[in-house]
Amino acid sequence: MNDPTAPMIIKRHRMATRVWHWVTVVTMFIMIGSGIGILKAHPRLYWGAYGANFDSAWTTLDQWPSWLVTLLNLLTIPASYNLAISRRWHLLFALVLAFALLGFMIVSLINRHFQRDLRVRAAELSPREVAHDVKEHLAFRFHDPKRPGAYNILQKLSYVVTIFVLIPVMILTGLTMSPGMDAAWPWLLDVFGGRQSARSIHFIAATGLVLFIIVHLALVILAGAWNELRSMITGRWQVPGHVPPHAPEDAA
Repeated sequence: MNDPTAPMIIKRHRMATRVWHWVTVVTMFIMIGSGIGILKAHPRLYWGAYGANFDSAWTTLDQWPSWLVTLLNLLTIPASYNLAISRRWHLLFALVLAFALLGFMIVSLINRHFQRDLRVRAAELSPREVAHDVKEHLAFRFHDPKRPGAYNILQKLSYVVTIFVLIPVMILTGLTMSPGMDAAWPWLLDVFGGRQSARSIHFIAATGLVLFIIVHLALVILAGAWNELRSMITGRWQVPGHVPPHAPEDAA
């Protein structure tokens, strides 16, 4: 028999979403660290087809703040300079990332996760609705009490951009930097404006993903770390602030 005073627990994340999430967590950690190792081998970024030490770079590692360089050094995989190992780890987990994303997309189309949870409706993009969601986030209210399991528009937009833009762009620009793939698919060089432009876009997309991860972790902590973590492990999520309909009132 159900206890009417018990907190409301709902099923929030399906198995495919949870598996893809944790595979991506491990994959992104290793790819970011190994990617930093590759960047440090030639810490200059260019636009166009070519780039070397004497060419004009739009950014270089020595232009970045010292605290950021120190942080990058701590995250580098491997910790000591070894370009070959960084590349091996990066390419291996790039394959894991690509096939995990492909599998997640296929399953999410079959179980209608994308259509049901991530489809952005025109009404949600109205300035009034977006402003309302921003206001709710600033007040640390991250879900709609009427539909606690639904994604708000800020969540939808961030997940859509990450899943359908940033990660695919990273994968395609990574392929563009491969001479073997350029021989098989030369159109990639035309799409991204040359190998050096692809490297710069790859870096910008990776930076976007890092910023998404930072904001995502901050919101998880603010929303209740254990509840959010449990939902991504078991799929079960306790609705925050839910007051059971028959809960006894506090004594005066």
